[in-house]
Amino acid sequence: MHILGINAYHGNSSAALVSDGRLVAAVEEERFNRVKYAAGFPSAAIRYCLDAAGITLAEVDHIAIPRNPWARLGTKLWYALKMPSFARERAKVLARFVGIPEALAEALDIAPDKIRAQFHRVEHHQAHLASTFFVSPFEQAALLSADGLGDFASTMWGTGRGNRMHIAGAIAFPHSLGMYYTAVSQYLGFRKFGDEYKVMGLAAYGEPAYMDEFRRIVRTNGGIGFRLGLEYFQHHRTGPEMTWRDAGKTPELGAMFSDYMAERLGPARDPAASVEKVHRDGAATLQARLEEVLFKMLRALHARTGQKAVCLAGGVAFNCVANGKIFDQTPFEQIFVQPAAGDAGLAVGAAYFIHHQVLGQPRSFVMENAYWGPGYTPEQVRAAVSASRLRGESMAISELPEEEIAKEAAKEIAAGKILGWFQGRAEWGPRALGNRSIVADPRRADMKDILNARIKHREMFRPFAPSVLAEITGEYFEKSYPCPFMTQAYSVRPEKRAVIPAPTHVDGTGRLQTVTREANPRYWRLIREFGNLTGVPVVLNTSFNDNEPIVCRPEEAIECFLRTKMDVLVLGDILVRKPGSAEVPR
Repeated sequence: MHILGINAYHGNSSAALVSDGRLVAAVEEERFNRVKYAAGFPSAAIRYCLDAAGITLAEVDHIAIPRNPWARLGTKLWYALKMPSFARERAKVLARFVGIPEALAEALDIAPDKIRAQFHRVEHHQAHLASTFFVSPFEQAALLSADGLGDFASTMWGTGRGNRMHIAGAIAFPHSLGMYYTAVSQYLGFRKFGDEYKVMGLAAYGEPAYMDEFRRIVRTNGGIGFRLGLEYFQHHRTGPEMTWRDAGKTPELGAMFSDYMAERLGPARDPAASVEKVHRDGAATLQARLEEVLFKMLRALHARTGQKAVCLAGGVAFNCVANGKIFDQTPFEQIFVQPAAGDAGLAVGAAYFIHHQVLGQPRSFVMENAYWGPGYTPEQVRAAVSASRLRGESMAISELPEEEIAKEAAKEIAAGKILGWFQGRAEWGPRALGNRSIVADPRRADMKDILNARIKHREMFRPFAPSVLAEITGEYFEKSYPCPFMTQAYSVRPEKRAVIPAPTHVDGTGRLQTVTREANPRYWRLIREFGNLTGVPVVLNTSFNDNEPIVCRPEEAIECFLRTKMDVLVLGDILVRKPGSAEVPR
């Protein structure tokens, strides 16, 4: 039985295919059309998923869409009467969802009557919860989803047991932790879609100086819920102005904060202006209040469910700083966040919701790695190298056995080189996790600045991540609970902060990835070889890209390598050194 999940006409459009209960493929459309956070219809992602399974669309049994127009219909109708322009925009989106069968047929060049699959609508947050619980290692767990908005809800919670989820409650529009974080991020001058993660990094550079005011911005009660102080916002008056139907453009958001926020907190920062102490403190207070509210909700959820484990999803679940404190601030003992916790993950969640919640099939799959995107054969990699400009650029190109590749690459990293590492199948989700990564020496305090100057061109307050051998995590971090998808930030042990300064954030934490031999043997071997050379089994890991989606194809990796000041490229078993690449002085 084949189930196709599709997240369409929404930011981070994506597709996933589940066959007989096991995930076969999952990928975001941005990896193909090269538009960050691409919306529109995920035609290329769907074609890839079908190819990965070796089937055609005619063989798909069920198609799951994470959008239910009937959910919270009364609330939708009330806002439609209150905001006619918003209602018209929602109607356009709904019309596109109604036309998904035709869009599928057109994208795959198939007659509509050849599609035999049954179509299903899955409520947005139920798809989020399914995306985490049904692929988690837990037989039972508490569940929490929190984001900006989906099917007119921002938050949902419940429990999962076996192959069933039981929804206990939800918070409806306009109250939303995701919109709170986005609105304040916009006020602080970070107004692009997806900028919230930048503000999370900035928060470590400030102090939570405005907690009294922020406790009025987000207000809690005695239960799981919360409410926004709506006078600080305008999305409830104008509707959340989101433009993301066009697959060829990065989604855009209208302003969500009101003039009242500026009256209370001071003028909003112009995006082109410098970041001052007031903005750093604003970011720190934004993060601190989010954590207060989230931990209160989680403690209440634990009290109601009595569960030891919690599964998180939705955009708020990408807040790795908060996630890293859950063990300290709540009674939960186990946590699971899948690598595409945001809206891309809805494709996986919708498919598994149908498999388990609707069809009643038993669970048989655990997401133990993130490698569900396209992969390339050695022959395809060789062909890409041969057809590229590498041959004409006086590069030193060699093909080596796997063990030698790891040793040679580790030597390059230890010598201060910046190395592009392209292996296996592409990662699912926004994090590079050792298959489409740029890798560097974590021991160099200046490596963050070197990477930014030569390749990444990022704001100085944004940290890079450490990848660590899972078996020694506790030697370098104050927690050793597995974090394979870079979804938690743990404190680096004080005595190790000078050992790995490059990926240690200003607050002493690292958004780590724990790497096991079983999940990624090649990346594990690279880190082990680096550890054998240096005594430090940790590398600095950042995504293989330069202001673009993470590279997917070997051709894209080669072009990124050529146009940046990367020193070394490893594509499968092929190692490429740029001419004149020498040890970087310490």
